[in-house]
Amino acid sequence: MSEHAADSQQLVDPEGVDHHADHHARHPTMERHCDVAVIGGSAAGLAAALQMSRQRRSVIVVDDGAPRNAPAVHMHGYLGHEGAAPGELMAVGREEVRTYGGEVLTGRVVAVHRRDDGRFRLDLTGGHALVARRVLAATGLTDELPAIDGVAAQWGRGVVHCPFCHGFEVRDQRLVQIITHPLGMHPTPLWRHLTDRLTVVLHDPTGLNEEVLHALAASGLVIERNEVNRVLTGPDDEVFGVELVDGRVLEADTVVVNPRFHARADMLAGVGLTTTAHPTGAGDVLSVDPRGQTAVPGIYAAGNVTDPSLQVLPSAAQGSQVGAMIAFSLAEEDLRDAARSSGEEIDWDHRYGGPDRVWSVNPNGTLVDEVTDLPPGRALDVGTGEGADTLWLAEHGWKVTATDISGNALARVRAEAERRGLSIHLVRSDANDPTPFGTEPFHLVSLQYGSFKRTPDQRGLRSLLDAVAPGGTLLVVHHDLTALRDPVDAATQTRMYDPGAFVGVDEIAAALTADPDTWHVETHETRPRPPGAASTHHVNDVVLRATRRAV
Repeated sequence: MSEHAADSQQLVDPEGVDHHADHHARHPTMERHCDVAVIGGSAAGLAAALQMSRQRRSVIVVDDGAPRNAPAVHMHGYLGHEGAAPGELMAVGREEVRTYGGEVLTGRVVAVHRRDDGRFRLDLTGGHALVARRVLAATGLTDELPAIDGVAAQWGRGVVHCPFCHGFEVRDQRLVQIITHPLGMHPTPLWRHLTDRLTVVLHDPTGLNEEVLHALAASGLVIERNEVNRVLTGPDDEVFGVELVDGRVLEADTVVVNPRFHARADMLAGVGLTTTAHPTGAGDVLSVDPRGQTAVPGIYAAGNVTDPSLQVLPSAAQGSQVGAMIAFSLAEEDLRDAARSSGEEIDWDHRYGGPDRVWSVNPNGTLVDEVTDLPPGRALDVGTGEGADTLWLAEHGWKVTATDISGNALARVRAEAERRGLSIHLVRSDANDPTPFGTEPFHLVSLQYGSFKRTPDQRGLRSLLDAVAPGGTLLVVHHDLTALRDPVDAATQTRMYDPGAFVGVDEIAAALTADPDTWHVETHETRPRPPGAASTHHVNDVVLRATRRAV
């Protein structure tokens, strides 16, 4: 069980503002730990994240929302998703990753460094950081378009580059292919097959194979040895021609160019990684071995950043394969260390590893208000954190079992309980563990600002509900996360929490209302946190209170 601001009045919002009662200044920075950090959330990155999340690895994807195929309206050649919009596929992919507890953060990685302990630190926009055992770069390429007026404005629409991505849609049209480097001639035979109205313009003939040009001309293809001045468009913003420097206009429905390309790998300079020239001379890529590992052990790469020819489907396939290789490398390392490490536990232990308290010393005000009408009995505090709620319940007559994924957090609760002379049963567990809360049910199960990762079988959710005794009360209180729906400028800020990867209060409420024979939902509403000694800062809570019907 991990928690998000578990026993406090704190919520870190997208801009990093700390809403704690005693702190109204900007939250300094946040550092999170995980098994694998994935840079880039398109096909390759998400496919890898899915593989690794299914291996029970903690995975955090950081995506700046700037995929190579962003200008494209549709993608083609992806079996089962033919003609889908790239954004639709990415949305489905993100949801699949989150279903297994993988997080997808909006933000940008600006630098990667190796720490003395062998792990990697990823510096993010907004001053935040990730620390990871492995890094996967799925950052793609930047296309360097030729400096011809009109090309950039029509890129992905009236100006295309790939016969597999766009060829069928422009079949039989008037095509003008502008050659700016030798690799540009590579797809010309494909374009010739797609239409008999193809004209090739040798804008820059440097390095071109004259024998190939002769064969193309002998086949009846029109070849112009001239420079292009601009791509012409009409009032409807549709391409209608290509103007040459001599003033002539070649009629065209679509223009074909093959841009140069550059791997998006600047953020890896801090670990000594540089790109290598592509064999075609048209750009550079990150070199990897058959397992997807770069020259720096522990850093992997997949997708277009390693191979510019990969479409969405093979990019996803390569990402899936490299994700599996990373999972193998982590498992082999754990085997050598005789360990079964939990990235989630490491992350939360780090948060509670400093000398100072993380949250407030007060119990949550909503908890105090909601349990005043309940007779003390057996209580379960899920995701206790530093234990303010647990300690308050124990002082008010409850026999409390407190769980948390962090041993450091539980150590703090134990020390404070001993100081106050309280008896509390502490259990290090995650809600997704087998029988995380024992076998004896509780009269009160409290989840205060807690969070645990989603799984397709809803194991954690079922364990939470099963912990409530017949006639007992389930109390779930969560921050109102409406602010997390606001967009984030990845160039300046990184959102450090992905609620979609965690079981939320609405998901819990849906499970209760789907089983009315077992549960009576008394309250499910958003309301201000109550004032008073136990809570001194007014923010909104989402409160869910339900009773398990007696047998």
